[in-house]
Amino acid sequence: MKVLVTDPIADAGLDVLRDAGHEVETGYELEGEDLLEAVSDAHGLIVRSGTDVTATVLEAADELAIVGRAGIGVDNIDIDAATDEGVIVANAPEGNVRAAAEHTVAMTFATARSIPQAHVRLKDGEWAKSDYLGAELNGKTLGIVGLGRVGQEVAKKLDSLGMDVVAFDPYISEDRAARLGAELVEFEACLERADFLTIHTPLTPETEGMIGEEELDLLEGGHLVNVGRGGIVQEGALAAKVEDGTLAGAALDVFAEEPLPENSPLLEYDGVVVTPHLGASTEAAQENVATSTAEQVNAALESEPVTNALNAPSIDESAFPRVEPYIEIAETAGKVAAQLLDGRIEAVEITYEGEIAEEDVEFVTASALKGVFEPLEWQVNAVNAPQIADDRGVDVTESKTRQAEDFQSLISVEVSNGDEQIAVDGTLFAGDDPRIVRIDDYRVDAIPHGKMVVTRNADAPGVIGLIGSVMGEHDVNIAGMFNAREAHGGEALTVYNVDSQVPDEAKAELNADERIIDVDYITLNGQ
Repeated sequence: MKVLVTDPIADAGLDVLRDAGHEVETGYELEGEDLLEAVSDAHGLIVRSGTDVTATVLEAADELAIVGRAGIGVDNIDIDAATDEGVIVANAPEGNVRAAAEHTVAMTFATARSIPQAHVRLKDGEWAKSDYLGAELNGKTLGIVGLGRVGQEVAKKLDSLGMDVVAFDPYISEDRAARLGAELVEFEACLERADFLTIHTPLTPETEGMIGEEELDLLEGGHLVNVGRGGIVQEGALAAKVEDGTLAGAALDVFAEEPLPENSPLLEYDGVVVTPHLGASTEAAQENVATSTAEQVNAALESEPVTNALNAPSIDESAFPRVEPYIEIAETAGKVAAQLLDGRIEAVEITYEGEIAEEDVEFVTASALKGVFEPLEWQVNAVNAPQIADDRGVDVTESKTRQAEDFQSLISVEVSNGDEQIAVDGTLFAGDDPRIVRIDDYRVDAIPHGKMVVTRNADAPGVIGLIGSVMGEHDVNIAGMFNAREAHGGEALTVYNVDSQVPDEAKAELNADERIIDVDYITLNGQ
């Protein structure tokens, strides 16, 4: 498969892709129509911050399965559009965590001790020892905005240097913060209490420009350090607050516009330390993010869960072998249920029983939804299936119970339209042999494969013979049959594996017999 790489990554990442047998094409200057043409037949796309993956780019990439971001920030990728197109977006959040955290610590020391300014003056021949009175970190308060992976690493490093740590993060618990040695506080309190404030939050519409003149006034007398994302701090306001002495100093590695324009106010004042986005610029970090991204692209192209997917279900690598066998049976149960209901779907309920209920089943649930929606001819995969359900107002319920009658694990997919519902249960025999074991209240042991016919009929002599005769007359070979009934003389349900599509004429002939309640042709391969 073709993987297009439009921003430079370490050779180690390219080697991972080539070793997996993929064709790797690099195009570091691609833009506009050239980019659209190059991505049109790509199965994977790897970018850094230099390529904007817009809705237009995604629409042009008919074969695209994944966009891998070799780094953390994904504000250059239209994730909503990717989800609509069924394209996974994954980043590499772990690869440069240590590098970014270490650069944050370095920038904190740089602004606290005026290291760059003193360096420049000494190189110019000035011994300006008396001009710089630094601040020690020991005993000072560190404020952290965003206690994610990098923020946590910074908290641990600076806590060990004797700093008191307070943090603002609405998505983390107080217990987790406390285990990191941080006190969780509100945003304003974080700024008011901080002697040094570091920022580690993604750039979103909510965080863009969130630290402006009023917020900087709360940090009066302190230092601001940003090695996270540009655009979160209002740069004009920051420069002004350093210039008028409200802030003791600032150190920034990221900017709203990069490269930083020559007329930026940040370059005018001695109290502002700047570096050209070096947070992840270590040899180890670049190799780590490249190989991590490449491994996730490989996983996506092999239809395996992607560990750092941002818009698709992901699963821990250690748990995947236990869950993987149930992905297909969940999708199959969803396909069968949707085709038996044959119409509008208002609700889907997925139930896990037994050992499978103890696992992370997010990816399995997405696969079940994929199975439900695929017969409706929607462009669906495990990436966009949950979004499709939400967009179309389909109520999705997931439930678990550790008790499972008769089976080690059981997955049930029930679909309903408000007036009627159909439930299909699936399991695995001998660990990896998928079976449909129940359709509504009928216990069957059907092998889900290729093309099937499901009939409900009176439990009377000659009915199965009639079905076999009609199939034969229309050149439909029956490869297998699995029968169940409510009670002697009541209703029966039979699942037939067939070798070819069942003509409408055959179904009409069967439905004309008063003993036949209904006949449904089921396909598991879209034919």
